Amino acid sequence: QVQLVESGGGSVQAGGSLRLSCAASSYTACMGWFRQAPGKEREGIASISEAGATTYVDSVKGRFTISQDNAKKILYLQMNSLKPEDTAMYSCAADHERFGCWFGRIYLYRGRGTQVTVSS
Repeated sequence: QVQLVESGGGSVQAGGSLRLSCAASSYTACMGWFRQAPGKEREGIASISEAGATTYVDSVKGRFTISQDNAKKILYLQMNSLKPEDTAMYSCAADHERFGCWFGRIYLYRGRGTQVTVSS
C-alpha cells in the first residue's frame, strides 16, 4: 500500500502560479496528476516515469510542469498562467507498473486531493 498526500492548493487570480506537492510513502515507478472540476469527469493531466519521461494533456502543455524528487519521494506540479477553467480538485496518483506511464493511464494508488481555485 502506498499513501499519497497532496499539498499546495489554494486560491489564485488568473495568470498566477501555484506549485502542488505530493508526498509518497514509498517509491513507485510511475506517478501522475489528475483533476476533477465540479460536474465534470476526472481527467489525467500529467505523468512522469521513474526515468523522468513526462506526458501532458494538451490543455496544460506549456503551462504546467511535472517533476519529482526521487530521493525524497515527492512529486510536484508547477502550474503557471493559471486560468479559471483550471479550477478543480487536484490529486496525485502512483503505480508500481513502469510500462505505459502516461497521463491517461489507470493508477493503483491515488491521494485525496487538494483544491485549486482560479478567479478571473
